[in-house]
Amino acid sequence: MKILLQWLKEYVDSGVAPEKLAADLTLAGMAMEGLSETEAGPLLELEITTNRPDLMSHYGVAREVSALYAKPLKPIEPQPVEVADLAAGAAKVEIEAPDLCHRYAALVLCNLKVQPSPEWLRKRLEACGIASINNIVDVTNYVLLELGHPTHAFDLDTLAEKRIVVRAAKAGEKITTLDGVARTLKPHHLVIADAKRPVALAGILGGAAMEISLRTKNVLLESAWFEPVTTRRAAKDLGLRTEASARFERGLDVEAPVRAARRCAELFLELAGGELLSGVIDVYPRRWDVPEITLRQGEILRTLGEALPAALVERLLAALGFVAARADQDSWRVATPSWRRDVSREIDLIEELARHYGYDKFPARLPPARQPVVLRPHAQAEAALRRALEAQGFDEAVCFTPVHPKDAEKFLAPGEELARLRNPISEETSVLRPSGLLSLVETLAWNVNRGQRHLRLYEIGKAYAVREGRFQERRVLTLALTGLLREKSVHEDEQPADFFALKGAVEAALQPFALPPFGFRPCDLACFQSGERATVEAGSQRLGVLGRLSSTLATDFKLRQAAFLAELDLEGLYAARLLAPEYRPVPRFPGVTRDFSLLLDLPVSFGSVRRTIESLGLPELVAVAAVDRFRGGALPADKYSLLVRVTFQSHERTLTDEEIRSASGRIVRALEKELGAKLRA
Repeated sequence: MKILLQWLKEYVDSGVAPEKLAADLTLAGMAMEGLSETEAGPLLELEITTNRPDLMSHYGVAREVSALYAKPLKPIEPQPVEVADLAAGAAKVEIEAPDLCHRYAALVLCNLKVQPSPEWLRKRLEACGIASINNIVDVTNYVLLELGHPTHAFDLDTLAEKRIVVRAAKAGEKITTLDGVARTLKPHHLVIADAKRPVALAGILGGAAMEISLRTKNVLLESAWFEPVTTRRAAKDLGLRTEASARFERGLDVEAPVRAARRCAELFLELAGGELLSGVIDVYPRRWDVPEITLRQGEILRTLGEALPAALVERLLAALGFVAARADQDSWRVATPSWRRDVSREIDLIEELARHYGYDKFPARLPPARQPVVLRPHAQAEAALRRALEAQGFDEAVCFTPVHPKDAEKFLAPGEELARLRNPISEETSVLRPSGLLSLVETLAWNVNRGQRHLRLYEIGKAYAVREGRFQERRVLTLALTGLLREKSVHEDEQPADFFALKGAVEAALQPFALPPFGFRPCDLACFQSGERATVEAGSQRLGVLGRLSSTLATDFKLRQAAFLAELDLEGLYAARLLAPEYRPVPRFPGVTRDFSLLLDLPVSFGSVRRTIESLGLPELVAVAAVDRFRGGALPADKYSLLVRVTFQSHERTLTDEEIRSASGRIVRALEKELGAKLRA
């Protein structure tokens, strides 16, 4: 919201410098976005939250300034001069959709002279980002910025039968709006019509047929209240967001239409001459019931940690428009003003007091604990995962789950459909991600394209899909590596991220859990590069996948370097208990290593070799590692050589040569029998 400080001073004079005012408003919940100089004076830009449409005006901000500095607020009480002719005889208003239009007020003005606006008015509008058109239209925009309530002027002589009908649009009905675009309407759109056709989109934009022109002499001025959800839905359907719709869709003051209309009429008479017909056409089928809230001093103390003086409570509430009456010594009955529909509970009133008293003035005090702290489900498991991954140099990422449907389709598993949102913010975020891989690919691409090329990230989150017509939600752990694990220095060569570095990180993540022996098997997942992809399995359970991002997807996401990703099913990990910490004394006796140079068929993996050796259950077996791999040369085309190093060690004694020979023989025989391996000379 753009606020001209000279304009603001017409209602309240804060007596402070613009920079101080901006800082204080920020602390009170209206964040400053900028402070600049214009032809109309200093301009303050404020970020207004969606629940505060009352602040989308100069007078609304002035009310906050008045409360903040205990300064008097000048009332706006328009008193336009009326002539004897009755407005009700010159025009008629009907509301056919009272649930969508709670109030419609109208004034009739005659013999106006449409002409350019005076310089002061043009400068104020242009400083706030609104182009000047003519004195009639400019006044409606001026009052919009002043009071925050939209109004609209119709050329009365173009209205069929001088009638206004507020109704739902008919299917396929069309209207050409003031921007010159012909729009097709739907039955859930609310329109302002005359006796024959729609003449405006309610709460959004007027129609071109009723546009104020230099020929206009007689005007019907509209000031109404339209249902917020209907306005927002229509504006989104039609791709048409205006200053009026931005306010109506937040929920405006239903008691404001007449005052806004009379303020417009006052300025019309001043700038365009003419006469205002007496009386207001005011159709008000859904009247505002003033809600009352009980405010207790004890609840103020409990929530804020400090009791506020009763006089201060009453002053702040009165300055903000609330009417507080004593219920007893320690409580009030508070009537909410019609422009503050967001205030409906006692805690809302306490927030208003805290904002204006100053959050920084409350003591740092913990509330009394009424129940013991209970850990969230799986909190310990997640903490173990974080420790394991952060020890590997990973940083945690937190990503949004709504994503673009075209990107999400690339990560869908066979048999799954996208989980679509019913009311998305935009088409670009209209589905929920089917995999955490998508989010980390986007995160890697965003960072790499901005110069951050060496990344190790993990995310603990959720993925969503629809399978066989049923919505599914699953917890996932996602890992991502790209760039260098270690940069070059005078002591070491650089070490690029690769598949095996990711594999090691996955093993580290699984290590704290009491899982069956886990291993890695080849897979054919399309999002990963062939030859660098695998599934993670623990016993018969599939825990996840890992691999190098395919070149096709890397190109699609504009990721210009190799990326390695993994996704693990957290439900499978949570089902396994965490391993209890176990102390193992340092062995007193030396270990013994033996190397086995094996000739293996190409399909045989090291994982198979290791599982075969471990399945022997040798009590002295400590480790099995792949040391070297060779293919080609004098070896057959369908074979390769693998050097496997096995370590034996006992905690009770030194192993004898005979024991080592016996264990080694068992290993060789098992490998020959199970895998067809041959021991090379």
